[in-house]
Amino acid sequence: MFRKIACGLLAIAIAFGFASCTSTPSPHLIRISVPDQKMLVFEKGVEIARYDVSTSKFGVGDRVGSYATPLGAMMVKEKFGGGQPSGMKFKSRRATGEIVRPNAPGRDPIVSRILWLKGLESQNRRAYDRGIYIHGTAEEWSIGTPASYGCIRMRSRDVIRLYDEIGVGTRVEVTNSHFPAALVEGNGETAPAQQFNMRDKPPGTPAPAAAPAPVPVQAAAVPAPARSTPARKHPGSPAAPNAGPTPIPASRG
Repeated sequence: MFRKIACGLLAIAIAFGFASCTSTPSPHLIRISVPDQKMLVFEKGVEIARYDVSTSKFGVGDRVGSYATPLGAMMVKEKFGGGQPSGMKFKSRRATGEIVRPNAPGRDPIVSRILWLKGLESQNRRAYDRGIYIHGTAEEWSIGTPASYGCIRMRSRDVIRLYDEIGVGTRVEVTNSHFPAALVEGNGETAPAQQFNMRDKPPGTPAPAAAPAPVPVQAAAVPAPARSTPARKHPGSPAAPNAGPTPIPASRG
């Protein structure tokens, strides 16, 4: 009798231990800005990577048939494509065996890796059923601009790195606001890990020294121009244009 009770308690303890392991929260966080078309990846509050992405060309939202990118907090529910070569084409989340090279003319399949998202809020509750993914795209030329049909697209090399870095259960936050400028400066390519927290400055950062005040300079006296008799103009001749500085054309960006 005692042996049966002991075995039962041991089984319960083992089951509880497995449950505790499976419920361990992910140390990673993914944040995506729709206006910036950028993704920041954090591990325990420290940025470890940043990527250009492409969200929907139909805007944001979660309505069925809208092809829009949902906003708010989601999570990586499932992952597909581990071990497949870069450019592997997927159909219904299954590898087809066809490799599509980046920017192949007329091709726009899902390639390389898939991270299937599940909504955690009312504003994105349909994300999983709509098949909203983070995935690789063959149309890498469009990355950095809204061009998808609801998913978050990435370059193949970037989505493979992301796939290998984060696990199922990772929180994904999509915002319709800009990131702080300090977090998105750069040339748009994948950046190395940045060791700073999400605050603008780490504690204890000294304030920048104030610039010295300019020394006033007394303007020299300018002599008045000598008076001269204006030359007579032929009747009907146009007036001389008013002289002034040449305007500088505005930059086109």
